Amino acid sequence: MPLTRFSVPPLHRVTRSLAAVAMGREAPDLVITGARVLSTYTERIHADREVWVKSGRIAAVKPAGTFKAAAKGKPVVYDARGGVLAPGLVDPHIHIESSMMTACAYAEGALLNGTTTIFCDSHEIGNVCDAAGIEWMLRDARQAPLNIFLTVPSTVPATSAHFETAGGDLTPAKVGRIFDRWPEAVALGEKMDFVQVALGDKRSHGVLAEALKRGRPVSGHIYGREFVAAGAASGITDTHESIDREIADDFLENGLWIFLRGGPPTTPWHSLPLAIKTVTELGANPKRVCVCTDDRDADDLFLFGLDWVTREAVKHGMKPVTAWSMGSLHPATRYAQDGEIGGLAPARRADIVLLNDDLVPQNTWYGGELVVEGRRITPLLDRALSKRYKYPRAAYQTVKVAPKLRLTPALPTGPVTANVIRTELPGILLFHDQVALAPAPGESWPDVLARHGLCFVTVVERHGKSGAVAHGLLKDFNLKAGAVGSSVGHDAHNIILAGTNEADLQLALKTIKAMRGGVCVVRDGKVVAQVALPVAGLLSDKRATVVAAESTALKAAWTAAGCTLPYMGFNLIPLSVIPEIRITDKGLVTVPQMEIVPLFF
Repeated sequence: MPLTRFSVPPLHRVTRSLAAVAMGREAPDLVITGARVLSTYTERIHADREVWVKSGRIAAVKPAGTFKAAAKGKPVVYDARGGVLAPGLVDPHIHIESSMMTACAYAEGALLNGTTTIFCDSHEIGNVCDAAGIEWMLRDARQAPLNIFLTVPSTVPATSAHFETAGGDLTPAKVGRIFDRWPEAVALGEKMDFVQVALGDKRSHGVLAEALKRGRPVSGHIYGREFVAAGAASGITDTHESIDREIADDFLENGLWIFLRGGPPTTPWHSLPLAIKTVTELGANPKRVCVCTDDRDADDLFLFGLDWVTREAVKHGMKPVTAWSMGSLHPATRYAQDGEIGGLAPARRADIVLLNDDLVPQNTWYGGELVVEGRRITPLLDRALSKRYKYPRAAYQTVKVAPKLRLTPALPTGPVTANVIRTELPGILLFHDQVALAPAPGESWPDVLARHGLCFVTVVERHGKSGAVAHGLLKDFNLKAGAVGSSVGHDAHNIILAGTNEADLQLALKTIKAMRGGVCVVRDGKVVAQVALPVAGLLSDKRATVVAAESTALKAAWTAAGCTLPYMGFNLIPLSVIPEIRITDKGLVTVPQMEIVPLFF
């Protein structure tokens, strides 16, 4: 298990003590009594139980009142008052960077939501800072009061240098070294370049080989049913990209675990309602089905955690005990950690959640320590969260933008056809339109663009390499005036801007540079809202509650500006591994053809 401030002893060191407690020869440290116990092993809820904890691990689950009868020692006794005790949730696929906060800060929202273990893919910081950034994140994770495992970033950069400029370049050799140096590196992260995998790209399969020869599982990222078999044949054994019932069923039949992604319904991350139909309508067994969050920004982490996703699974047809198992035992089993986490049984970590009847977490014990009580963090956790990991100076020096860039394209003098990026909710897929543009007599180009529902979209290289800038047009984004910008443009994490005029676009870029990375909304020469992300241009170094408040204000300004695509969906516009058309610092890229096309022709 990862080393954290709340680490419990390895099992082999405490088996005699645990056995002694289970037999009544020694007293436990903690007894949680008067509870119903949710068994993820048998998917039943047992009444009148108590859990005995010793050295941060569960020693026994007994009938309520058993310890009183034994009358040995003086443990802490906690009365659950008839609530439901369940194992802490295990999120099988998340990106800490999407929360805009560090791993130490992320722990606060996770524990409040009953999540005690996460498997994170830190390809965002890898794309900016290479292997060094991933190791910074791992040191951050070790200091966090949370079980954090790494699924090693597999696709940095997501495409070749011909299509985008990234700050990092994780070769197969670098991936192998991370596996060998860090015991919490337990799997290979999502293989973003699924087209290259299917086509047999040598480098892509070289990265896969580093995981497979070490016996590590491989996570996938596949859009399109035609790519499923090739991905499975290449060693991929899970995916979180089940966007509908049919492809979810294909994944299961091809031997993949599926992680049903639940997210705020207004974002692109809520594919669970359709994908879960492989179980509820097509009759698939849920034994290899998990739930995950994937991406959460700061305030959404508090509002839409993994507990919310499990309740969504119930809402869409799963039994409550099955849904909780999909969020705990199933992901633990997928990563071969079910002997440590995922259930309430002897020898397991005492990562325990007290639920009400609606599966809403009230308390969380992490390694037997009470860190959340009555839906509030305890003083113990507050002290731990106040001592966060400090990233090195280099992490604060990643926004390196060329001077004097033009952020709007040179507009033609006559009628043209434009290759346009059309947005459509939920926003993961972007569509390739060709729009004929011709000014009417006396009509200005801004009026022409507005008439067609277009605004400018620009990507600026920010790693100090090429100084490139690419221009495009965005359709149906509905930005009324001004500009928005972000240094979190996936996956190379260059700066992405959208706007209606050059001046406001320039102000957005200037603001991002001044913050050393971040996201902002500007209008009429003024900054309306901003969130500074100075760590790698991706993360705030503040407490979770502070970042959440800033994020809430940003999203309000974003909506007021008219943007139909939410902030996190906007960040996906440069992600040139998802159909149909994207924009990177190299220009407009069609997917899956992987061709660069001109803006005007």
